[in-house]
Amino acid sequence: MLNRRHLRVKVLQALYAFHQSDVREIKQHEKNMLGSIDQVFEMYVWMLSLISEVVSFAENDAAERANKHLPTADDLNANLKIIGNRFILSLNDNRDYLIALKKYKVDWGFEPELAKTLFITLKNSPEYAEYLAKTGDTIQTDKDIIKFIFKKVILKSSLAEQVFEDKFIFWPVDKDVLQALIAKTFKNFSSEDYKQNHLAEITGNWVEDREFVVDLFEKSIRFDTPYQELIAAKTTNWEPDRIAMMDTLLMKMAITEFINFTSIPVKVTINEYLEISKEFSTPKSNSFINGILDKILIDLRAENKVKKIGRGLIE
Repeated sequence: MLNRRHLRVKVLQALYAFHQSDVREIKQHEKNMLGSIDQVFEMYVWMLSLISEVVSFAENDAAERANKHLPTADDLNANLKIIGNRFILSLNDNRDYLIALKKYKVDWGFEPELAKTLFITLKNSPEYAEYLAKTGDTIQTDKDIIKFIFKKVILKSSLAEQVFEDKFIFWPVDKDVLQALIAKTFKNFSSEDYKQNHLAEITGNWVEDREFVVDLFEKSIRFDTPYQELIAAKTTNWEPDRIAMMDTLLMKMAITEFINFTSIPVKVTINEYLEISKEFSTPKSNSFINGILDKILIDLRAENKVKKIGRGLIE
């Protein structure tokens, strides 16, 4: 699921788009930001659907083998055990999943060769042969082959990678979140009573997390000028053009949290943005951002502008 670091990245992406755009409609950019978060869940639903498509292709494969010019005995008696896989049956019986399929208009008709290519890879694997030979399966053992399909067949497929990258602009960034959502789904689908199984949620508490991303986005824009002045005062030896835009945005977001988010510890804020800088900015950004924020924080504390509320948070 999306944790606070992932959500900060979504805000960072939205702020970058806002400052790069000629259109400065905050609400429109905010809507786009929330849409990018929802797209993570959409990507998750498409991936679940692809797993189901790969499993379903077993029937197509069996039909193709039976219709060969000279089918063998094995061709005429293809093992379709996977069609009865409990995880897939539970997924395809899940109301929320079925609603999501309709909402996102999930249909793999635009890439008809993908499921076939993936199933062939699965069919030729020793893991699949072992699965077909196994007896006494439960939903837990059924999940093992589905995990294999996801991790070792789909995620290892260059074709699948290209399809998702083309369809979802933030695929390279969101792929780790997707894997966490799928892992959570495997954990959630543990009951033989399919009604007890449920999809993963996009965040731990969307009501609170939505408020967090919207407030962080809006306040970072509202106080852009004064926070820029704070940064400028501590970077007098630097030409503005030499400071990476991502560094500036990350520092502004951190200052926004220092001053406006009373329940988030200062150390948490600093650590989060330093980690994000490692992935989204320059190799030297980490130490640069850390040094500037330390100086700004000293001034903010001297002016009593950093007020944290809660046990262990009082400044």
